[in-house]
Amino acid sequence: MKKVIIVGGGAAGFFTAINAKEANPDLDITILEKGKEVLQKVKISGGGRCNVTHACFDPKELTKFYPRGEKELLGPFHQFMTGDTFEWFDNRNIPLKIESDNRVFPEANTSQAIIDCFQNAVDSLGIKVLKNHGVNSVSKQSDKWIVNTKEKQFEADYLVVAAGSSKKVWDLCKTLDHNIIEPVPSLFTFNIKDKRIINLGGIAVPNAEVKLIGTNLENSGPLLITHWGLSGPAILKLSAFGARVLAEKKYQYNVEVNWLGQDFNSVLEELQSLKKSQPKKQVSLKSPFADIPRRLWERFIAASEIKPNQNWADLSNKQLEGLSNQLTKGIYNANGRTTFKDEFVTAGGVDLKEINFKRFESKFHKNLFFVGEVLNIDAVTGGFNFQNAWTGGYICAKSIAK
Repeated sequence: MKKVIIVGGGAAGFFTAINAKEANPDLDITILEKGKEVLQKVKISGGGRCNVTHACFDPKELTKFYPRGEKELLGPFHQFMTGDTFEWFDNRNIPLKIESDNRVFPEANTSQAIIDCFQNAVDSLGIKVLKNHGVNSVSKQSDKWIVNTKEKQFEADYLVVAAGSSKKVWDLCKTLDHNIIEPVPSLFTFNIKDKRIINLGGIAVPNAEVKLIGTNLENSGPLLITHWGLSGPAILKLSAFGARVLAEKKYQYNVEVNWLGQDFNSVLEELQSLKKSQPKKQVSLKSPFADIPRRLWERFIAASEIKPNQNWADLSNKQLEGLSNQLTKGIYNANGRTTFKDEFVTAGGVDLKEINFKRFESKFHKNLFFVGEVLNIDAVTGGFNFQNAWTGGYICAKSIAK
């Protein structure tokens, strides 16, 4: 009977174990988890509802959500991707639903449905799950893997590293001849103290454009003002694709925000039209743009040196141009970042050049596999990191089961 050791009791580890055992019931599989509980990231994902995947069903389109791993995941996604994830959970009586933003959750609306699915599967399949078994060392003797924890020594024919973003596990990978791309934060909000947005926490605009000054990095989408600065999908995606650039800048940089997603001239024309059509109306009374809430509008007026009691007819060309500039080309200085501590995602991990993605196997050692965030693969928010775990786990499992 072939023995399999899986390091990491998270989503990727459980998914690999279940698929391998179902494909080959003769495998003896043990999951080693360093903590007191398993599947903790699944539990907190998506605000406790578990954002299982994203409703993107074209492999090439799907890869575009991965700042690191885009090229490497194209082949694997042709083997197992979003539609397969739906089918996999549906076959286990866990139907999934697509929400308006294309994020996918269990219909039960709780991550516990996913956790119970995995727990029931490993129990019924006879997969051993050992908690408080952090791995201290790994070595190869002849064609066997020797895995040491504080509690026990294990021997295995196959070793799967699925421990996520863990410095200790990355250090273990180095002892197995693998290079680790130094990890940096990937998903974070921009810390900005600016009088135009201070104390406006909770205000959002639906379709802003955000650029990182001095780079070719830009993104668009919903933008959220928080008590520490700017967040929302537009910012988080920019932080993911700019993770290494922003780390090099030590998180001090300038951001250009187009709050309306319209060009300067078209907005200026709208403002000039308002001056003609509503000359006696007070500028500050109401935002003429549906996407800009009044409180934010008032800040832009002040930044454009327009007095609160001025009417549209009173505005000079310089004031109109200043207001258009605030709406479409506002520059904000960012200093620092705020990460999601519970759902922390990093850019970094095992160098992708060292992995055979047809099997998710090491190019240096036969029967050594890597799946999930232990690899230098990460994605924007929306269920993509889990899809990477499902895809890698499935392909790895099929490779082991043969």
